[in-house]
Amino acid sequence: MTKTESKKSSVAASSKYATASSTSAAEQQVNNGSVELGGPCHQSPAAAKAKMMKQSSKESLHRRNTECEVYDDGTNTFFWRAHTVTVLFILTCALVYVTLLEETPQDTAYNTKRGIVASILVFLCFGVTQAKDGPFTRPHPAYWRFWLCVTVVYELFLIFILFQTVHDGRQFMKYIDPNLGVPLPERDYGGNCLMYDPGNTTDPFHNIWDKMDGFVPAHFLGWYIKTLMIRDWWMCMIISVMFEFLEYSLEHQLPNFSECWWDHWIMDVLVCNGLGIYCGMKTLAWLSMKPYQWQGLWNIPTYKGKIKRIAFQFTPYSWVKFEWRPASNLRRWLAVLGIIFMFLLAELNTFYLKFVLWMPPEHYLVLLRLVFFVNVGGVAMREIYDFMDDPKFLKKLGQQAWLVAAITVTEFLIVVKYDPHTLMMPIPFFVMQCWFLGIFLILIWTLWRFFIRDITLRYKETRRRKQEAPTDWDRPLGNGSSGTPSGRSKLNGSSETLRQRKS
Repeated sequence: MTKTESKKSSVAASSKYATASSTSAAEQQVNNGSVELGGPCHQSPAAAKAKMMKQSSKESLHRRNTECEVYDDGTNTFFWRAHTVTVLFILTCALVYVTLLEETPQDTAYNTKRGIVASILVFLCFGVTQAKDGPFTRPHPAYWRFWLCVTVVYELFLIFILFQTVHDGRQFMKYIDPNLGVPLPERDYGGNCLMYDPGNTTDPFHNIWDKMDGFVPAHFLGWYIKTLMIRDWWMCMIISVMFEFLEYSLEHQLPNFSECWWDHWIMDVLVCNGLGIYCGMKTLAWLSMKPYQWQGLWNIPTYKGKIKRIAFQFTPYSWVKFEWRPASNLRRWLAVLGIIFMFLLAELNTFYLKFVLWMPPEHYLVLLRLVFFVNVGGVAMREIYDFMDDPKFLKKLGQQAWLVAAITVTEFLIVVKYDPHTLMMPIPFFVMQCWFLGIFLILIWTLWRFFIRDITLRYKETRRRKQEAPTDWDRPLGNGSSGTPSGRSKLNGSSETLRQRKS
């Protein structure tokens, strides 16, 4: 039996023993015909609430540990080591080579770039070997530690850009790519919105074929990965539809938000986003039902099994199903609203950063940013979910989630500083009416669900308990007859007993 199996069997045995002991205690109380005053029926509300939260904390921890069956023989010892001494030795040899054997060029700009890159690499080497592990372990914990350090570097880069002037910040991008730092040309994104153009006899559906570019598979793949991050169909659909409303509302600010109606709702929501969400949910269902059996590579006899084991190294070690339950309490409701808001803000930052920093949509930096968020977004969502699911067990927000939130806010501040004129362009009145109506409905529903409804339910429950609870003079006495309560204490006995004692 492996360590995991023995641990599970001990947990199961202890839970069975606890259940049996609690059942026997309850039966003993019932057979005695009395309940102690310190029992659960006479607990104070604060004590009952604390006991309930403690029990829910244990249940959530047990659910995270036993949601999917995982069997690991633990034979990949060399692969899972941090190799801190080896990395330190290689890094030291590289620095000695640069210092003693390589001649330093006289180009100041080249030396500056190389010094910055070397500093970043040294920091990445330190973080990969010494940083704290996150919730993910596959394909290797060092992989996720690497992306954690990249997140820190990217946030520091954004802080540096934020503290520059608008001209210096845009011209600084030329150090990364000499083709940047040039204003973007004007482009017409809306154009003719006819799905069938009778004026074009050669190809009446040319408007549809013009939209079939590289962004169609990018939309599908993006929402497939977002579904794997969020793991909830309703939340993904809400974010998808809300972003289309944002494009409608902000098309007077950015020209690339101006799209045809069928491009918004058919191409984006139904085809690209909807199909990506559907495939993502199917993948989630497969991952939740898949048995996770991890065996050492050298313990597998066949080459086919070894190749399959290497491929499964890039799948999760275990699986946890996200149950957001936004309507369960006010804290979770506000947290889910905050997650949706940050998702939408990060999506908008993609378009506004390209606009204010003069980066064309097809530039490789735009693609690298999307790859970056793909790798760090899943870890951040898992840390946010664990923090929401059990705040007593996890006292603070995860490190990756903290950094992703800081990056999203910093990117928005760069947009505000570099082009406030675009953001301050007046929104059309009917668009403001729609948004005010939506915010008002959300506030009304929040007040009704978490304040008015709860107060009404508590009032009804209190009235019901008062009606069901028997009064003191209606309770039966020891001999089975009911009577009025006397002022004499039960310790003194009845009046007949007192007379007999006196005589």
